[in-house]
Formats: sequence, C-alpha cells, structure tokens
Amino acid sequence: MTTIHLAALVPLLPFLAAVAGLLVGRTAPGFVRPLAVLPALAALALAIAVAVDQSGGRAVEAHTQLTPTGSVPIELALYIDGFAALVAVLVAFVATCVQIYSTGYLRDDPRYPSYAALVSLFTSAMLLVVYSGDLIVLLVGWEVMGICSYFLVGHYWETPEARAASVKAFLVTKLGDVPFLIGLFALATDAGSFRITTILDTVAGGGLHHPTPVGLLLLCGVAGKSAQFPLHTWLPDAMAGPTPVSALIHAATMVAAGVYFIARLLPVFEASAAVMVVLAVMGAVTMVGSALAALAQDDIKRVLAYSTIGQLGYMTGALAVGDRGAAVFHLLSHGAFKALLFLAAGVVIHAAGTNSLAVMSRTSGLRSRIPDAYWTMTVALLALAAIPPFSGFFSKESVLGAAEHAATGHTAHAPGSAGWIVLVAGLATALLTAAYATRLWLLAFRGRGTEAPDHGRQPLSMTVVLWVLAVPSLAFGGFAYRSLPGWFDGRDLTPTLTTSVLGTGLALVGGLLTYGAWTHTRTQAAGAPLGAVAAHPEADAALVEAEAIATHAPAFGDIAYAPDPADPARLLLGPLRRHAAEGFHLDAVYDALFVRPVLAAAGLVEFLDREVVDTYVRGAAAAPRLLGAAVRRAQTGNVQTYVSALLAGTVVLAVAVLLVATGA
Repeated sequence: MTTIHLAALVPLLPFLAAVAGLLVGRTAPGFVRPLAVLPALAALALAIAVAVDQSGGRAVEAHTQLTPTGSVPIELALYIDGFAALVAVLVAFVATCVQIYSTGYLRDDPRYPSYAALVSLFTSAMLLVVYSGDLIVLLVGWEVMGICSYFLVGHYWETPEARAASVKAFLVTKLGDVPFLIGLFALATDAGSFRITTILDTVAGGGLHHPTPVGLLLLCGVAGKSAQFPLHTWLPDAMAGPTPVSALIHAATMVAAGVYFIARLLPVFEASAAVMVVLAVMGAVTMVGSALAALAQDDIKRVLAYSTIGQLGYMTGALAVGDRGAAVFHLLSHGAFKALLFLAAGVVIHAAGTNSLAVMSRTSGLRSRIPDAYWTMTVALLALAAIPPFSGFFSKESVLGAAEHAATGHTAHAPGSAGWIVLVAGLATALLTAAYATRLWLLAFRGRGTEAPDHGRQPLSMTVVLWVLAVPSLAFGGFAYRSLPGWFDGRDLTPTLTTSVLGTGLALVGGLLTYGAWTHTRTQAAGAPLGAVAAHPEADAALVEAEAIATHAPAFGDIAYAPDPADPARLLLGPLRRHAAEGFHLDAVYDALFVRPVLAAAGLVEFLDREVVDTYVRGAAAAPRLLGAAVRRAQTGNVQTYVSALLAGTVVLAVAVLLVATGA
C-alpha cells in the first residue's frame, strides 16, 4: 500500500470503530473493549508507518474534487508534511493510551459503550484535522470534535456540573467558530481555493488582500478551540467530565487543534504584523493569567486545566514570534506529560475519594497507596515545571529561545515587540508554573491526617499506561531537539544559554518559594479541618470521581472562600488568591456583558410575543366568535319571529328605495 492509502486509513479506522461501537455496544458488550482498543492501536501503527515514510522530507499530497460548487471548489485532500506526520502519531498514541486506561477506569460504567465510541470518533476527527489538505474538510473534523466534547464532558449528566460544563464548552467554542468560518470563506475567496497549498502559494505571491481582518477572524476560532484568552473559560469547567476524557482533550485533541491550525497556516498570520502582535498579547495574557489561576485552585483537575491553558499560551507565543517548529515541539512534549498528569490524577482521585487538594493535604500515606501514580506524576510535574533533563525543559526553552531571537531582531516575519512580550511573559510563567506544580505535589502527596484508604493495586491497564507515558515525559525532549528540525522548518531547537539559565533559575525559585510557604503553613492544617468526602475503595474509579465532583460543593461550600490557612497559595498570592481562584471573575464579566443582556432580550421578546402578538391573534379569533354569538341569538327556531324579521326588513328596504328615488 502507498503512503496515501495508509494515511487514509489512519482516521478511517477510529471512525469505523465508533460506528461499530454505537451499533453493537448494547447488543454485544463483549466486543466493546476490543472495538475501542484495537482500531486505536492499528491507527497508531499506521500513523507511525506514515511518519517513517514521510521522514521529514517532501510533503505527501493527494487530492480529488469532492463536489462542484460553481465557484470555490471543495476537495478531498491530504497534505502530510513533517508537522502533520508527527502530530498524527501523538494523537493516535494518546488516544490509544486513553482507550486502554478507560477499560479499567470505567470498567463498571453502564455508559462505557457510548463513551468508547465517542472517544474513537473524537480521535478520528482530530486525525482528519491533522491530515486534511482542504480547509472545508478540516472544518468537518473541527466541528465533529466540538460535538464529541459536548457529549463526553457531559458523560456524568446526572450531576448539574457536568450538564452545565458541556453546554458551556459547546457554546463558547461555537462563539469562536462563527468568525472563524467567516475568516475561512474570506481566505478562500482571496485564494480561489480551500486547498492549503494553494492558499500558501497565494500568500507567498502577495495575493492575500485583507490579511489583518482574515487573521483576526481566524484567531477567534483558535482562541475558542485552544482555550486562549478571552475564550478560555470553558476548559476549567470541562473537568466535570471523566478524567480520561480530560487527558484526551488536553493532550492531543480539541485544544491542540487551534495551535496546529495556526502552525499549518502560519504565513497567513505572518502577512499582518498587527495579527502577530495580537497573537503575542493573547498568548502572554493567557500564560500569566492561567498560571496565577492554577496556583489558587483547590480541585486537582482544575489546576491541570489552567496548566494546559498556560502551556498552550507558550505554543501560541512561539507562533507569534514566527517559529512553528518550537510551537509543535512543545505541543508534542506537552501531549505526553499532560496526558500522564491527568491519568495519574484519576488514580489519585480514586484513592483519596475526592478531587480537593485541601482534603488531600489532610490525608496521610496517599503516596504509599498509589506508588505508580506517585512516581509517574512526579516525573510529569517535573516535565511541566521544565526542570532539566525532563522533556518539558527542552520544548519550553525552544519557545523562549525563539522569543529571544525575535526580540533581538533576528526573526524576519515577527515584530520585535511580539518577541519581548512573549519572552517576558514566558519567563514569568516559568516561575509560576514551577510554583503551582510544587504546590500540587506537596498537597497531594505530603499530607498529614487521616490515613488514606487501602484499595490495593490499580488495574494493570491503568498502571501500564502511566509508565508508558512516563518514558516520553522523561526522555522525549532530550532526544528530539536534535532531530526535529529536519522534520520541521530546519530551525535550530537547541536551548540557548541565556533563556535556559533564566528559565530554569526562575523555575527553581518558584519551587523553593512554594516549598518554603508550605513548610510555614502545613502546621496549621490540623487546626483547620474542612471535613471529609467518603471514599469507596471498592467502587469503580469513574464512579468515585463522579461522586467527588457531585459532593465537592455540598461538603466544602465555595472552596475559594473557605479560610484554609494550610494552603501555601494564600501566603504566596495574598489578597490576589481569592480573585485568581475565581478565574479573575471573567465568568462574572461575561455574565454581565453577554448572558444577562441576552436573557433580558429573550424576556422582552417573550413579553412582546405574549402581550402584543398573541393579543392580535386572540383578537382575530375573538371578533368572529362574538359575531357568531350575536348571530346565534337570532336563530330561535320560531317561524313567527323569522316572518316578522322578514317583513321588517322589507319595510326598511322599501323606505330606503323611496328615499333614494325622491332624492331626500
């Protein structure tokens, strides 16, 4: 088989698995797990084969016209360069790990068949986005991911948190997709085609007539899909879904799609310096704001969610300084350690019976109960904090190095101001990232108080996946930074001395400051108990997680306002901590600016419909009804009455005729 045929099978196999899983999930439950895992494994093997065939050389391309439109044609096209080949391997690898992990994590979940099918469809949609050479076909995968996220985030639909989170994720991403769609059509109109290669040729020839509005419209969709400021608010709430879904969304699908889209079409954005500066500001605000918010969260998954937003900010920052190689390098590295963080967090939640770090800090012996999760999560947190030689160090330093080059005027397509914005924000975020990673580790694994329940070893399907993901989290960056330039644009990804020293130094400072604050506050934990959530060691991990999500607020109230003196974040952030815990009240701002006005407008429309439109409708019905009632009264059935009325009418007509004839 040719590379094209192999590439076509990569998204097709998970799609067929999704269809088969939905059809036979209830009638033949024994086939559900093989249908979930085996096609994902096969897609991974084929993606690796495609990457080996492509080997960073000339792009593999094929296309055929899908349908005539009379104007801009729509084509079924594949375009596989080094970026696409490696990102597809990441997507298939993480999806396979998630499917294997889920067989143990949701082993007793009655909705597992539909869950597994939706994960397969989600994977297929992302692979379609990665391999697509036509923007309309890419848009199909883009939107299918949106609907899959709606169903998967709302998997625990019995809880109001899951229902609200799924609706919010769908609406916020659609808010960005509307201008995104307009931008796609404007871009295709200028280029005369939706083909990515044709569009890039048009940009290279100066044929893009409106680069700034097109770039800004496209950024709206990217901000929604990749959870960048100001459309990032859906992602922390999406933690109400199952932990494996969070791993898939954060590591390899959905949020990665926006970054990949910009990397694919970077010359379109580089055509406008204003767009690049906007991209840099968006990435910088996202980086710093999300890192501050992560430092203040109590829910372990919300810490990781804000962490993802910040790491995506690094990627958009790299794109803002014109280095898509650094952006995709960090995308690949982040995909491994973020998937590991979420899957390990699922084990932690199961063992502790809660997702609250405040409760975990009052639980002792948790790390000895779950040694696999403890050690692998430690590796992932070190990678997240960008401590050498873990993979996150090399990929993050490639971003900071690219920003330094742009700031010093060594990058032709990026303004120097964009470089300074990304560099300063990236260094500040390095300190904050190490701080919240250290806080999470200390509160989760160094608690004092009630002994953690012993529920034995986790299922092998879960622990094996953790160790498999730990390997690239530890070693990928060190091996990849030398070889990846040949797959990408040829730009050097070697860490530079200045940014490496500054970045690592700030990370160490952040970690040490947090440790010092923790040693100062930990003694106060015993004097400020927050209660406990009942853990059920014998229960399925997914059910424990659903219960933890449902009981968190009733058990502890609003944790952002709970006076927990044992939290080092209160010492580190001071009065800012309360605002950071609430995401700097951005949801409240949106509620005031958009939600309430829309609800008020809807109420006005409902009032006008009821009191004005319906009044006319009721009036139109009432007039004939009254007339009919009046006429009905005349129908007495008495012949004498009818004859009298006839004679009276005749007299009236005769008098009228006489008056008319005499001219009176």
